[in-house]
Amino acid sequence: MSSIAPAKRVAVIGGGILGVSTAVHLLREGASVVLLTEQGLASEATGRSLSWLNSAGERSTPYHQLRLAGVDRYRTLFAGNPGREWLQFGGGLMWNAAGQEAVTEARHAYEKSVGYDSKLLAPAEIAAVTPGIDATAVPENAIFNPGEGWVSLPHLVEFLMEEFHSRGGQLVLNAGKASVKVDGGRAAGVETAAGETYKADAVLVACGAATPAVVAPLGVEIPNGSPVSMLVLTKPVEHEVKAVMNTPRAAVRPNPGSTFALDHDWYEEHITEHADGSFSIPDDVVQELADEASKLIGGNPDLKPASWKIGYKPIPGDGEPVFGELGKVPGCFVAFTHSGATLGLIAGELLAGEILTGDTHPMLATFRPERFS
Repeated sequence: MSSIAPAKRVAVIGGGILGVSTAVHLLREGASVVLLTEQGLASEATGRSLSWLNSAGERSTPYHQLRLAGVDRYRTLFAGNPGREWLQFGGGLMWNAAGQEAVTEARHAYEKSVGYDSKLLAPAEIAAVTPGIDATAVPENAIFNPGEGWVSLPHLVEFLMEEFHSRGGQLVLNAGKASVKVDGGRAAGVETAAGETYKADAVLVACGAATPAVVAPLGVEIPNGSPVSMLVLTKPVEHEVKAVMNTPRAAVRPNPGSTFALDHDWYEEHITEHADGSFSIPDDVVQELADEASKLIGGNPDLKPASWKIGYKPIPGDGEPVFGELGKVPGCFVAFTHSGATLGLIAGELLAGEILTGDTHPMLATFRPERFS
């Protein structure tokens, strides 16, 4: 008689970076995994994330440490093949509006105090540390964080899914809104919108901004602070930009194919949500964001939007990540965070460990769902 225990069966709801990463880490450890998506892979927040890899600014110490570990995992992936166009480390550059140089200086001082690599630069000094920036757009000073990077999450999901399939994972696309099945007080599987059921020993809910709604029927309340946001991809243009830019009127990062990804929040009031759940925004507002981005780039190229996606940006009510098992429903785990890009790899690794071993990881101790109870 074999003494080998059967593989643990895990159902993952959500085809974004957190769900896919956790699924792959589970498969690496010998679990049997079924991954269910409401629509396609990377069809929600993962498909419209600026995906700036960083831990800049001020936040709680546990959150900062987890983000640093997240960037570390990307560095490991990058070291394996620095030629990947969709994962690069060119640093991050940020500045505040004119007259707020003291705010920028205070942020720099804080970053230095926690050992974060931070350089305070006058506009004339920027060209010496990072190329392709129009320094005339910088009012008084800027912060350059050399250790930061960016990733194109749809490319990363595609990369991880190759391993998912090679390790025998089961993918269920277009499952609609799935729900967690409970038996005897424990999570026992997942039911799709069409009534199909998938039995499991454990379930992970990683549905971005929809996560609180999925766990609400289980008697679990997770405050949801998710705003509506947009990501614009431009048409190709020649440029030398390496760094992610976070500025008063546009957030910009390089993107594969000599394009840019653009984001911000000032245009949120122009977004309309329709009864069917879709969103729209006037074309001239999208072009205005592209024009603001052009002002930041050397030579001020004529940026033209190629496509844009609008939807909810996942942010828990208190801003901190929500990771781990539900106390009310053993066997059901959640992954809900604003920093899905930076935490994508490390969160998948740590959650997979908790799901399979039952041992809680100390780095996730302050992010448990029970803090809202």
